Amino acid sequence: MAEQVNLTGQLKRYFGFDKFKGEQEAIIRNLMSGHDTFVLMPTGGGKSLCYQLPSLIMEGTAIVISPLIALMKNQVDVINGLSEDDGVAHYLNSSLNKSAIEKVKEDILSGKTKLLYVAPESLTKEDNVDFLKTVKISFYAVDEAHCISEWGHDFRPEYRRIRPIINEIGNAPVIALTATATDKVRTDIKKSLGIADAKEFKSSFNRANLYYEVRPKLKDIDRQIIMFIRQHPGKSGIIYCLSRKKVEELAEILKANEIKAAPYHAGLDSATRSQTQDDFLMEKIDVIVATIAFGMGIDKPDVRFVIHYDIPKSLEGYYQETGRAGRDGGEGICIAFYARKDLRKLEKFMENKPVAEQDIGRQLLQETAAYAESSVCRRKMLLHYFGEEYSEENCHNCDNCLHPTTKIEAKDALLVVLQAVAAVKENFRQEYIIDFVKGRGTDDIVSHKHNDLEEFGAGEDMDNKLWNPVIRQALLCGYLKKDVENYGLLKLTAAGKRFIKNPESFMIVEDREFKDDYEAETSSEGSCGALDPQLYSMLKDLRKNFAKKHKLPPYVIFQDVSLEQMATMYPINMQELQNVQGVGAGKAKRFGKEFCELIKKYCADNEIERPEELRVRTVAKKSMLKVSIIQSIDRQIDLDDLAEAKGLEFEELLDEIDAIVYSGTKLNIDYFIEEVVDDDHVDDIYDYFMESETDDLNTAVEELGEDYSEDEIRLVRIKFLSEQAN
Repeated sequence: MAEQVNLTGQLKRYFGFDKFKGEQEAIIRNLMSGHDTFVLMPTGGGKSLCYQLPSLIMEGTAIVISPLIALMKNQVDVINGLSEDDGVAHYLNSSLNKSAIEKVKEDILSGKTKLLYVAPESLTKEDNVDFLKTVKISFYAVDEAHCISEWGHDFRPEYRRIRPIINEIGNAPVIALTATATDKVRTDIKKSLGIADAKEFKSSFNRANLYYEVRPKLKDIDRQIIMFIRQHPGKSGIIYCLSRKKVEELAEILKANEIKAAPYHAGLDSATRSQTQDDFLMEKIDVIVATIAFGMGIDKPDVRFVIHYDIPKSLEGYYQETGRAGRDGGEGICIAFYARKDLRKLEKFMENKPVAEQDIGRQLLQETAAYAESSVCRRKMLLHYFGEEYSEENCHNCDNCLHPTTKIEAKDALLVVLQAVAAVKENFRQEYIIDFVKGRGTDDIVSHKHNDLEEFGAGEDMDNKLWNPVIRQALLCGYLKKDVENYGLLKLTAAGKRFIKNPESFMIVEDREFKDDYEAETSSEGSCGALDPQLYSMLKDLRKNFAKKHKLPPYVIFQDVSLEQMATMYPINMQELQNVQGVGAGKAKRFGKEFCELIKKYCADNEIERPEELRVRTVAKKSMLKVSIIQSIDRQIDLDDLAEAKGLEFEELLDEIDAIVYSGTKLNIDYFIEEVVDDDHVDDIYDYFMESETDDLNTAVEELGEDYSEDEIRLVRIKFLSEQAN
């Protein structure tokens, strides 16, 4: 039948295209000839057409098993829009009520419906199985088939039950489609679906129009994202975060900065999710902030950027998500923010999972870390991960290729690594090999008696930072291979064995250095430029005059850190001044006017171009907690009780209260101080702060002596700042 059909004519009739993309036609002919088919095609390659077109041509109804309700609705609307009859495509899932389900069944039985989308959970329901047994099935399509595999990035147990259900409903050809699958995942999918002999169609994974970049995740990440979006006004983008909480926080921050954004995650009700998705497709909003629940099969060709706020759990996930950019072949910018701290967090999340699953999860994370930290062409690393070699030396479209680092000779280090892999009988992973060459006698190494081998510690005099990049680049160059199916053990290739006998030059690039903890960054929120020493000095003089006039210590007006940020960010109005650390609305109103005027005049006199960053508005992350603390203090709740109610240590509560008064809000905690601090102590501490040049706690503890506890000093400092500064 497949041979007789004029497929190009049908393509034109239904979809309006003159020709097929890539291997679409061969895939469709294979399926229509009754053969099982496996399709590995990058996002944007035209996967859905491979089952949509044959379903419209073939006799019977095609069943498409798809993981997301939102995706089904989107695709059903598209198909029904192509046909004169709106019953050609339907979906069957938990979002439908009883009468809607009856209507779907009626259309199927009448032969009108050619394409039925079902969630795997709906497919396994007994009454659906009984109904489908009575229907002529043209074929089964399993979309997003990587969900079947525990090695994929989105393991779903319901997918494992698909084959037994197909056997029960009735046999027909199966087409499995995915955009991301390593060899391991591919084998897993075919085995689970019982299509071991399926013909494979594999397209290149190289998306030449996508630009890849990894940035260190610093404290000013929100500011960087806002600035990036402002540099691409009106363009569509997706920002992926790992937690729902972060999705909502970031969406709020973007909206506060006049960016048309909305959150999307599985915790929102389906009507909201559906509306958000439609608004994005109709360009009522520019940016979706989402968990990975968003995007599978979303047919929006002009997504111009995909940002990963958190590094993903696997390269499969990363490739799939970045693949949503630039599907029309136009610009697609993919930026990921990376910090080792996030990796540790992800490892911690895995602790309660079965050991085998933890093991898989760790291997996937290591691949992601290797991608983020390496200075090698990012395209080369991604394609290698998916079993495709990229022969170009420079792709000219990733951060590493646009800013290449100097290569160094690593012939000796590679020789040490290859000899180590051979010495331990090619039976261990990367971390073990690194410990072995460094001469670290870990429990594992000692238990295998490998510390007795001649090769043990052969690299202990070499630079420790070499080993990861040497191994990663040896894999890329084909001297080593990783047995993914077997815990990621390192094996020698024929080229690796040749190298041991006859070593030759091996030039590598060293890994990029990432600071270990982005929250330890000293660069405070306003780290967008260099401090202007002349302006800083003028601001200090103005503060001094203010202090004299109000008979207050200078730090009460503004702290040094606030002046430093003013001399970096050049705020010239009250709104901008409140973006400065330690300046809330109260403080800005009380002292800000003259400071803004001075900065404005200074910028005009010196023709200073102020940084755009200033217009970034922040949304206090802990604002709900702070509001609640202020309300509780207004109601004169005992601070010990308040700390307990909020799940905070007493010191942590004082930190929060400090932040509130330092940013200019007045708080009256006299009711509590009167209960816990001696009146004379209150007077002594208050007088000390009135005379002191600094509000530093350690200095106060030292000056006042051991008769005064740190908590007493902190409580009175809060009273003092509240009364004098706010």
